[in-house]
Amino acid sequence: MSQTPKRRPAAARKPARAAARKPAPLAEPAAAPVAEPGSGQVAGPAAVPAGRPPLRLTLAAAVAGLEGLAVAAWGVTMFFTGGDRAVLAGLLVLLLAALPLGAAYGLRKARSWSRGPALIMQLLCLPIAWTMLKSDGGVVAGGAVLGALALAGLFLLVHPATTDALGIRRTA
Repeated sequence: MSQTPKRRPAAARKPARAAARKPAPLAEPAAAPVAEPGSGQVAGPAAVPAGRPPLRLTLAAAVAGLEGLAVAAWGVTMFFTGGDRAVLAGLLVLLLAALPLGAAYGLRKARSWSRGPALIMQLLCLPIAWTMLKSDGGVVAGGAVLGALALAGLFLLVHPATTDALGIRRTA
């Protein structure tokens, strides 16, 4: 006759499981250095008021939003003016417009995750602008505008004020 091990009652097991699932308390963030007025020192993320993002971050969000709206307009145009295959292509372009529009929303709300999609969009715009500049006709002006927006967006996204406002730590 084999003996089965005795199990603890379910009520006795629950507190141990609940304690194991409970997340550890978060540590208090270290206070960022605050520069004295007129000292000429850069203060860091704590110097940015909580309610208002810096101008460079707002401009980067505007560039990403403008590109997103342009891509969405292109997708709508493809959807309604093309044939059967253009309908699917238009839907895919509309889906692609979510990348810069989402990045613009995140940048406006100063979310650190939004910098990656915004940088990707700027890097995708550069070869498109180059191709438009090398073509004939009326798209040359559009290529110049797109290239200028992409370069401005890249500059704004890698600027130290933007990375500080997004809470991204710079490496030495």
